[in-house]
Amino acid sequence: MIILETHRLRIRRYTHADFDALYAILSDPETMKYYPKPYDRAGVTRWINWCLDSYEKHGFGLWALERKDTGEFIGDCGISMQNIDGEWLPEIGYHIHKAFWRQGYAKEAFAAVKDWFFENTVFDCVYSYMNQENLPSWATAASGGMTRIKAYEDKDEALYVYAITRHQWKEDKARYENLQ
Repeated sequence: MIILETHRLRIRRYTHADFDALYAILSDPETMKYYPKPYDRAGVTRWINWCLDSYEKHGFGLWALERKDTGEFIGDCGISMQNIDGEWLPEIGYHIHKAFWRQGYAKEAFAAVKDWFFENTVFDCVYSYMNQENLPSWATAASGGMTRIKAYEDKDEALYVYAITRHQWKEDKARYENLQ
Protein backbone atom coordinates (compact mmCIF):
# COMPACT_ATOMS: atom_id res chain seq x y z
CA MET A 1 0.00 0.00 0.00
CA ILE A 2 1.51 3.31 -1.12
CA ILE A 3 1.39 5.96 1.61
CA LEU A 4 2.79 8.87 -0.41
CA GLU A 5 5.06 9.80 -3.27
CA THR A 6 7.79 12.36 -3.74
CA HIS A 7 9.55 13.50 -6.87
CA ARG A 8 11.80 10.39 -6.86
CA LEU A 9 10.30 8.03 -4.28
CA ARG A 10 7.32 5.84 -3.52
CA ILE A 11 6.80 5.47 0.22
CA ARG A 12 4.80 2.38 1.09
CA ARG A 13 4.06 -0.12 3.81
CA TYR A 14 6.48 -2.94 4.38
CA THR A 15 5.62 -6.50 3.42
CA HIS A 16 7.48 -9.70 4.25
CA ALA A 17 8.63 -9.71 0.61
CA ASP A 18 10.97 -6.83 1.56
CA PHE A 19 13.05 -9.12 3.78
CA ASP A 20 16.09 -9.60 1.52
CA ALA A 21 16.40 -5.94 0.56
CA LEU A 22 16.02 -4.81 4.18
CA TYR A 23 18.46 -7.48 5.37
CA ALA A 24 21.08 -6.04 2.99
CA ILE A 25 20.77 -2.72 4.85
CA LEU A 26 20.30 -3.76 8.47
CA SER A 27 22.97 -6.50 8.42
CA ASP A 28 25.64 -4.17 7.03
CA PRO A 29 28.20 -3.15 9.72
CA GLU A 30 28.90 0.23 8.08
CA THR A 31 25.22 1.16 7.81
CA MET A 32 24.54 -0.01 11.37
CA LYS A 33 27.64 1.64 12.85
CA TYR A 34 25.57 3.62 15.37
CA TYR A 35 23.44 0.66 16.48
CA PRO A 36 24.62 -1.84 19.09
CA LYS A 37 25.27 -4.34 16.28
CA PRO A 38 24.05 -5.22 12.79
CA TYR A 39 20.81 -7.21 12.62
CA ASP A 40 20.74 -10.93 11.97
CA ARG A 41 17.96 -12.64 9.99
CA ALA A 42 15.74 -13.02 13.08
CA GLY A 43 16.25 -9.32 13.88
CA VAL A 44 15.17 -8.27 10.39
CA THR A 45 12.04 -10.43 10.70
CA ARG A 46 11.29 -8.77 14.06
CA TRP A 47 11.84 -5.33 12.42
CA ILE A 48 9.30 -6.01 9.68
CA ASN A 49 6.80 -7.46 12.17
CA TRP A 50 7.30 -4.42 14.44
CA CYS A 51 6.52 -2.13 11.50
CA LEU A 52 3.42 -4.13 10.52
CA ASP A 53 2.25 -4.07 14.14
CA SER A 54 2.82 -0.31 14.33
CA TYR A 55 0.60 0.24 11.28
CA GLU A 56 -2.23 -1.49 13.13
CA LYS A 57 -1.63 0.14 16.53
CA HIS A 58 -0.79 3.69 15.48
CA GLY A 59 -1.74 4.10 11.83
CA PHE A 60 1.92 4.73 10.96
CA GLY A 61 5.32 3.09 11.16
CA LEU A 62 8.55 2.90 9.25
CA TRP A 63 7.73 2.63 5.55
CA ALA A 64 9.70 1.15 2.66
CA LEU A 65 11.29 3.52 0.17
CA GLU A 66 11.36 2.65 -3.53
CA ARG A 67 12.87 4.61 -6.35
CA LYS A 68 10.08 5.54 -8.76
CA ASP A 69 12.28 5.18 -11.84
CA THR A 70 13.48 1.62 -11.09
CA GLY A 71 11.16 0.27 -8.35
CA GLU A 72 14.29 -0.56 -6.36
CA PHE A 73 13.99 -0.77 -2.55
CA ILE A 74 16.55 1.67 -1.11
CA GLY A 75 15.65 1.95 2.57
CA ASP A 76 12.97 3.14 4.91
CA CYS A 77 11.62 6.27 6.50
CA GLY A 78 8.62 6.78 8.72
CA ILE A 79 7.30 7.36 12.20
CA SER A 80 7.58 5.07 15.16
CA MET A 81 6.87 5.48 18.83
CA GLN A 82 10.23 5.50 20.62
CA ASN A 83 11.40 5.74 24.22
CA ILE A 84 13.35 8.99 24.10
CA ASP A 85 14.90 9.79 27.47
CA GLY A 86 12.09 8.02 29.33
CA GLU A 87 9.13 9.33 27.27
CA TRP A 88 7.27 7.51 24.48
CA LEU A 89 7.33 10.00 21.61
CA PRO A 90 6.69 9.91 17.84
CA GLU A 91 9.98 9.81 16.00
CA ILE A 92 10.92 10.12 12.34
CA GLY A 93 13.54 7.51 11.54
CA TYR A 94 15.33 6.65 8.32
CA HIS A 95 17.79 4.08 6.98
CA ILE A 96 19.18 4.27 3.45
CA HIS A 97 21.18 1.58 1.65
CA LYS A 98 24.76 2.84 1.51
CA ALA A 99 24.79 2.66 -2.31
CA PHE A 100 22.32 5.60 -2.17
CA TRP A 101 23.94 7.73 0.53
CA ARG A 102 24.61 11.41 -0.19
CA GLN A 103 22.03 11.59 -2.98
CA GLY A 104 19.32 13.42 -1.02
CA TYR A 105 16.98 10.44 -0.58
CA ALA A 106 16.88 10.64 3.23
CA LYS A 107 16.18 14.38 3.11
CA GLU A 108 13.46 13.93 0.47
CA ALA A 109 11.76 11.11 2.37
CA PHE A 110 12.11 12.93 5.70
CA ALA A 111 10.37 16.05 4.37
CA ALA A 112 7.47 14.03 2.94
CA VAL A 113 7.04 11.96 6.10
CA LYS A 114 7.14 15.10 8.27
CA ASP A 115 4.37 16.68 6.20
CA TRP A 116 2.33 13.45 6.33
CA PHE A 117 2.77 13.34 10.11
CA PHE A 118 1.38 16.81 10.72
CA GLU A 119 -1.38 16.40 8.14
CA ASN A 120 -2.54 13.00 9.47
CA THR A 121 -1.93 12.85 13.23
CA VAL A 122 -2.97 14.89 16.24
CA PHE A 123 0.52 15.10 17.75
CA ASP A 124 1.88 18.62 18.23
CA CYS A 125 5.54 17.65 17.90
CA VAL A 126 7.67 15.05 16.14
CA TYR A 127 11.17 14.05 17.15
CA SER A 128 14.27 12.41 15.77
CA TYR A 129 17.06 11.07 17.92
CA MET A 130 20.46 9.64 17.11
CA ASN A 131 23.96 8.95 18.35
CA GLN A 132 25.83 12.25 18.76
CA GLU A 133 28.56 11.02 16.42
CA ASN A 134 26.07 10.27 13.62
CA LEU A 135 26.60 13.52 11.72
CA PRO A 136 24.64 12.47 8.59
CA SER A 137 21.58 11.62 10.69
CA TRP A 138 21.51 14.83 12.67
CA ALA A 139 22.25 16.82 9.51
CA THR A 140 19.17 15.23 7.89
CA ALA A 141 17.01 16.15 10.90
CA ALA A 142 18.31 19.73 10.87
CA SER A 143 17.81 20.08 7.11
CA GLY A 144 14.21 18.92 7.68
CA GLY A 145 13.52 21.93 9.89
CA MET A 146 14.19 20.26 13.23
CA THR A 147 16.14 21.92 16.02
CA ARG A 148 18.37 20.13 18.51
CA ILE A 149 16.53 20.30 21.82
CA LYS A 150 18.44 17.91 24.04
CA ALA A 151 21.48 15.74 24.57
CA TYR A 152 21.38 12.79 26.95
CA GLU A 153 23.05 9.51 27.83
CA ASP A 154 21.32 6.15 27.46
CA LYS A 155 23.12 2.86 28.14
CA ASP A 156 26.52 4.54 27.73
CA GLU A 157 25.47 6.09 24.42
CA ALA A 158 25.49 9.86 23.91
CA LEU A 159 22.37 10.90 22.01
CA TYR A 160 20.96 14.07 20.46
CA VAL A 161 17.25 14.78 20.22
CA TYR A 162 15.85 16.99 17.46
CA ALA A 163 12.25 18.18 17.21
CA ILE A 164 9.83 20.30 15.24
CA THR A 165 6.45 21.45 16.50
CA ARG A 166 3.26 21.71 14.49
CA HIS A 167 3.47 25.51 14.87
CA GLN A 168 7.05 25.59 13.50
CA TRP A 169 6.05 23.29 10.64
CA LYS A 170 3.14 25.59 9.69
CA GLU A 171 5.41 28.64 9.78
CA ASP A 172 8.00 26.87 7.60
CA LYS A 173 5.33 25.83 5.08
CA ALA A 174 3.91 29.37 4.93
CA ARG A 175 7.39 30.83 4.37
CA TYR A 176 8.08 28.32 1.60
CA GLU A 177 4.73 28.99 -0.08
CA ASN A 178 5.37 32.73 0.03
CA LEU A 179 8.62 32.18 -1.86
CA GLN A 180 6.79 30.40 -4.68
